[in-house]
Amino acid sequence: MAKSTPTLEWCVVRLGDDMNWWVEEVSDTVHWDTDGLSIIDPRQVDHLIELIDPLRDYGFDPAVMERAFIPFRIDKDLGKNRVRIVRVKDSILESDEKLFALPDILDDENSLYADFLDHITRLRVKMLNDLFDFEQKLSVDEVEDEIREEDNADFMEGKAVHLYNEILNVLEYMPAGWESDEDDDTPRRKKAVEDEEDENFPDVEEDDEALKGDESLKWDEDEEEAAEEDEEGKPKPKGDDDEDEDSDDDEEEADDDEEDEAPRRKRGRR
Repeated sequence: MAKSTPTLEWCVVRLGDDMNWWVEEVSDTVHWDTDGLSIIDPRQVDHLIELIDPLRDYGFDPAVMERAFIPFRIDKDLGKNRVRIVRVKDSILESDEKLFALPDILDDENSLYADFLDHITRLRVKMLNDLFDFEQKLSVDEVEDEIREEDNADFMEGKAVHLYNEILNVLEYMPAGWESDEDDDTPRRKKAVEDEEDENFPDVEEDDEALKGDESLKWDEDEEEAAEEDEEGKPKPKGDDDEDEDSDDDEEEADDDEEDEAPRRKRGRR
């Protein structure tokens, strides 16, 4: 196993165009093949630890992760996005130093890394079945088959599958049609959310019908009717009688003055 191989002491890694780190050269050329060999960088290690934290409530064993990865620290910057890293004995989960993590994949089927994937997959399924109200509980085989199908699709397209993405596919796995709100610890089904929103927010047409029977909104209609009566010359509501009489008297006096002035105005135009 790679963990106990004393000859693997250093690696040369490069930053790829996909912003992932890939192993370019190793000290142990007998056991390790660098063709397509990926390594997890310190930023990715921190993110994986964060995603694994919820699994602690479902039986996560830190020792399984510690055994599955070989820790390295940066030794020298070689330039052109290449660095030399050396092996250390620090704990990936507890070290304060920023470490690279090389998964043990010498034996694809029985490696410690394979054990780690199996461990977190079972816990992820256990957590989802606990949080979700499925009609039929998820099975480990079902989840593994779905994830493997996605990986195979990338492989058929000629894409190199980075081991960090392989782990993410497990830790972020969500069944189709379900979602988890980051602000809400309770996962829920998308369809159920949409139905609930439809019930809470009725159609606009229904709102219009309800508003028609609202007594508090009738004052708008009264003002409109009063305005129409004024234009047609109909009597105004009580309280405006005195103002109307004064207005009528003023109009009569103005008419008399116009009759007196009319002849003078006509003569003045001649």
